[in-house]
Amino acid sequence: MAKEFNVENWDQEVLKNSGVTLVDFWAEWCGPCRMFTPIVEQLAEKMGDRASVGKLNVDKSSDIASEAGIRGIPTVIIYKDGKEVQRKSGVIQLAELENMVEQAINL
Repeated sequence: MAKEFNVENWDQEVLKNSGVTLVDFWAEWCGPCRMFTPIVEQLAEKMGDRASVGKLNVDKSSDIASEAGIRGIPTVIIYKDGKEVQRKSGVIQLAELENMVEQAINL
């Protein structure tokens, strides 16, 4: 199950996390975001303990979205040891998402 990132847990779960974290920036009103949610959930299940996978609601955590430079949603940012290593906007297929995470794990 994908984690829910927010203002309370962002620093601990993402910025201070050692390892790879994928964050899906989304909003409830965004149609493509809703289409993307099941893909993110599948990825979370497949990755298990190898990577942390979660979502951040840009409406509820707008300061974080702004700091991350989010211009459109859905946007995925992959962090490794708290630093951004990859970013992509739009709905991404599961295989491509997996590949992005694997690349980050192998950095």
